[in-house]
Amino acid sequence: MCAAGMEDCAAEFVERVGTRARLPLDYTVGSLRVVDRLIDGLRQGGAGREDVAGTLLGLGAYVGEVLVREAGAVWVDLPSGHLLRPVFGHPVAVRMPDGRVWNPLGRTVNRFEIGPNESLHTYFLTLHGRRSARARRVPSRIPDRVSGKAC
Repeated sequence: MCAAGMEDCAAEFVERVGTRARLPLDYTVGSLRVVDRLIDGLRQGGAGREDVAGTLLGLGAYVGEVLVREAGAVWVDLPSGHLLRPVFGHPVAVRMPDGRVWNPLGRTVNRFEIGPNESLHTYFLTLHGRRSARARRVPSRIPDRVSGKAC
């Protein structure tokens, strides 16, 4: 798993669940409510975290892509030994326009494990460092300044 592959991971997830369930996953902030409801369904089904790890990865990649497209974030690789890597539990994160680094993959796991108090929709709305709605743009791939190397 690396930053360069996260957009494709999200797209594959959207294709897989969108075709089957016709879910409105359109990379908007509002679609994060759908993600919250999907995770509620996983929780109610009684599955364990390991049982739904692939789904949670796809959902986390999708949440990260919403941050990229709607908040101006970019995916970054966390090099081995980076202080945040063991805390985040994943080798990738998103960097916001103000330089702050956030963990949409871990936050998605928290939503599954803890429940509705960890809403992903609310997560977006309360994130510091996001670009204003007026300044939204089509995402471009910006070189990773956290690791400085390709994965």
